[in-house]
Amino acid sequence: MLEVYFMRLLRVFAENFKNAANGVIIDLVPQARKSDEDKFYEMNEIAHGLFVYSTGAFIGKNASGKTTALDLLDCAYSILGEYRLEGKHYSCDGTRLEIIFYHAGYIYRYRTLLYSQSNSLNRTLFSQQEIARKKYSASNAGKIYQPNGFEEIDVPGKLPKDTSIVFFISGEQELLSEYFSSSDDGADVYSHAFNILEGEKLGIAILSKILYIFDENITKLTRLDDHNFKIIYNGTSSIKSDKELLYWLSSGTTKGMLLYMMMAASLTKGFDLLVDEIENHFHKTLVRNMIDLYRDKAVNKKGASLFFTTHYCEILDSFNRQDNIWITRSEGKITIASMREAHPIRRELLKSVQFYNNTFQTNINYDALMALKKELMA
Repeated sequence: MLEVYFMRLLRVFAENFKNAANGVIIDLVPQARKSDEDKFYEMNEIAHGLFVYSTGAFIGKNASGKTTALDLLDCAYSILGEYRLEGKHYSCDGTRLEIIFYHAGYIYRYRTLLYSQSNSLNRTLFSQQEIARKKYSASNAGKIYQPNGFEEIDVPGKLPKDTSIVFFISGEQELLSEYFSSSDDGADVYSHAFNILEGEKLGIAILSKILYIFDENITKLTRLDDHNFKIIYNGTSSIKSDKELLYWLSSGTTKGMLLYMMMAASLTKGFDLLVDEIENHFHKTLVRNMIDLYRDKAVNKKGASLFFTTHYCEILDSFNRQDNIWITRSEGKITIASMREAHPIRRELLKSVQFYNNTFQTNINYDALMALKKELMA
């Protein structure tokens, strides 16, 4: 069992979040039966008898809400770890949240209504806040969400409207998650990677081994200043700006360096990693490698979790469980449901085959493809 000193997100419930249906829930605590194999590979024990997933996947069609699901997790993590929601690429205006989390032997229930200040860019304010807690014990591990036992907490003072009262639980900011987007970060990606390397004190050897995975010709890469780097490539040393590197190195190498650096920090420090379109730019073997690292207790010593969106359905076959795979759909409003809830299948069946058979209703619209073909033929 892990010794957990920081908050761990257990469940988030949301109404009026982006274009999602009211009442969406993402539950990170396994509710179905847990085998010993599941406990070892697909779960992290954060308190005696209390488990969270070590890995989880969101699948669905394009524009079905996979990114919305990650955004909701990011929103919850940011409130718990930073107590604020600033600089987000999504709006939380009018969102009502209930966040259940574990901290220092207690289960906490936090509720709030979020709204935006019109004269401030990306500044979210908190209203109607309330927080309650109950003592956790292994005997009630299956009842942590039940309302009985929660006692309201009287906060000791007032905070600015853009700061959550979760602040009073721990009193200092903690990095609980990082978010990797498949969108292009431009030339800043290299400084971002080095900021992680230096900020988390990972060591230059980590960077060298990461670069070797993606491009065997790179012997060494060092940062001279915010925009200039020294690279030894195929035995030749040269100095290049970040913009030159962006066009000189492959997209996969650039993206891979940043993602694997974030993964190394996550596994070393114990914070969770959110990845949008995990297979984008990467060989499928690398995706499997990332998942395996989070499931390896010898590597993932601090119980970090990896949650990702994907179109790579074969990766689902590496999941023994079905409640840590969520299916997103958009039929006017986005819904998020675990495979176990929406489309349970027999354990011996390959999930990828069910995906291709459209069991989960995630296939591309064939009629739309044929309509385009006919138009091009006309």
